[in-house]
Amino acid sequence: MNFVADESVDRDIVIAMRACGHRVAYVAEMIPGITDEAVLDLANELQAVLITSDKDFGEIVFRQRRVTAGVVLVRLMALPQETKARLVAS
Repeated sequence: MNFVADESVDRDIVIAMRACGHRVAYVAEMIPGITDEAVLDLANELQAVLITSDKDFGEIVFRQRRVTAGVVLVRLMALPQETKARLVAS
């Protein structure tokens, strides 16, 4: 499956997902600082599910009715980095 990881996603999560064989385009490595709309456009262009910890995508996708392959909101603030990475990758 294809994923686009927003800049708000921890690098450890991206590394763990790639180690599991997922294709993950990471905004922080590619084009940091782009707008949320541009991130969503990139995910659509790559036919990828967007992974983010930014709740603003709810506004963009649901209220503005933007087309998307899917959005995974990762909000695991109280967990250690390694645990977060393992959970999301699985």
